[in-house]
Amino acid sequence: MDAGEGRPQAHLAALVLARGGSKGIPLKNIKLLAGVPLIGWVLRAAIDAGVFQSIWVSTDHDEIEKVAKQFGAQVHRRSPEVSQDSSTSLEAITEFLNHHQEVDIVGNIQATSPCLHPSDLIKVADLIQKEGFDSVFSVVRRHQFRWSEVKKGENKMTEPQNLNPAKRYRRQDWPGELYENGSFYFAKRHLIEKGYLQGGKMAYYEMRAEHSVDIDIDIDWPIAEQRVLSFGYFGKEPLKEVKLLVCSIDGCLTNGRIYVTEDHKEMVSYDYRDIVGIDLLKKRGIQVRLISDRDCSKTLSAMQLGCVAKVSVTNKLQVLKDWQEDMGLSWKEVAYLGNEESDVECLKQAGMSGVPADACAAAQKAAGYICKSRGGCGAVREFAEHIFLLLEKVNSARKQLEEISSARKEVGRNENSMKGNKELMEKE
Repeated sequence: MDAGEGRPQAHLAALVLARGGSKGIPLKNIKLLAGVPLIGWVLRAAIDAGVFQSIWVSTDHDEIEKVAKQFGAQVHRRSPEVSQDSSTSLEAITEFLNHHQEVDIVGNIQATSPCLHPSDLIKVADLIQKEGFDSVFSVVRRHQFRWSEVKKGENKMTEPQNLNPAKRYRRQDWPGELYENGSFYFAKRHLIEKGYLQGGKMAYYEMRAEHSVDIDIDIDWPIAEQRVLSFGYFGKEPLKEVKLLVCSIDGCLTNGRIYVTEDHKEMVSYDYRDIVGIDLLKKRGIQVRLISDRDCSKTLSAMQLGCVAKVSVTNKLQVLKDWQEDMGLSWKEVAYLGNEESDVECLKQAGMSGVPADACAAAQKAAGYICKSRGGCGAVREFAEHIFLLLEKVNSARKQLEEISSARKEVGRNENSMKGNKELMEKE
């Protein structure tokens, strides 16, 4: 019940549309972005916001359904009629509402907006549930000068649209303009049933520019990954600094190939970039230890890496547990880089896990991060850079939790203020 009004609270459902087909990137909605399926970023934000009575993914694909459920969402299997390239979001949302009569308000969250934060969703839910708006959508402020288009063959000049060229604004003197950023569209049922996502009593919600990442626009996936690592939401669980990296030797530090000379001596090759990566980790206070199924002690001695190593290992997970316990670390402080089936359980156990690009399928499935580099060709250095980026998130994650708490307090203050005003009017 809504205590302030004495009536049942409206059912607010989060709905993420995730069709299996994609013209640009196959199965884009579950492609790993910074080690997390794309759809996982927005589902995590929606769940942690705590303002939705239900959270749904509308999809026509089995693998997307599996990922959605792993992140805690319910799944609506959409029909083929609204799963075409020509199908609109409004058609898919309308179909969802036809199957879920309990839903009063839909928060349509775009899967391609991975920098969405719970604090934004908390404030938007308050706008549409408590302040009586029929629709609320996200915008971002841009400081861009617009000019009229001149089509080829037209004999005319371009004209300024939002500036006087003789008196160009300085950025700090111009408030800019508001543009839809596509992160979310909230609307009440009666509006959607009339065929609108925006209408009635409308409001916009201005998001920060750094949070306005749209994968449909940011076609360069590596750039999008950097943005997400810098500004994405990493969850309520506090991040911890990695203190130990355990790396499988064959196939990660080396390319897995063994060269045998005529006198039966073994030789392997490694990439100097990986050695630099190990040195950088050590300088950051992160221990690096090596592990191998086979006896490669002579090779390690020749490489002179100065790392603790365990070879001829039959149970890698047990060795990993022994090291973790001896160092007094939590699993979140342990990172693991592996590439074979013998590494799978270690990859699942470690707080941060990665594999080279050419790792076996089982290892890739178990890992949180898949390198672009192959084993023995810079994968260790790349994973080290990934660790450094996530370490930067430790401090910003604390700030994110503070923002969520602040957003909830702000909503609480607004509710108390509205309640106080109502009580005062009743007394008068």
